[in-house]
Amino acid sequence: MKYRKKPVVVEAWEFTRKALGDVGSWVRRYQNDIKLVSQYGGEVLYIEIKTLEGTMRAELGDYIIKGVQGEFYPCKPDIFEATYLKVE
Repeated sequence: MKYRKKPVVVEAWEFTRKALGDVGSWVRRYQNDIKLVSQYGGEVLYIEIKTLEGTMRAELGDYIIKGVQGEFYPCKPDIFEATYLKVE
């Protein structure tokens, strides 16, 4: 059998240096699930995300998705772009 993914709208944020400044309040709101990791208090190197499967890591360029049940998880850009369309 084949299945089609149901159309679902999710919140997502692309993890880039430019967007990092804009996401501060979003990250703080979900600080129990998302943690910015930097070296010696400097530049953010990656993000640790508590997911349903355990802690996962998002690198620069990855997307962070808030799923339909409020869960978070990282997604590589090529997978994100093949799976999601921007909603206006």
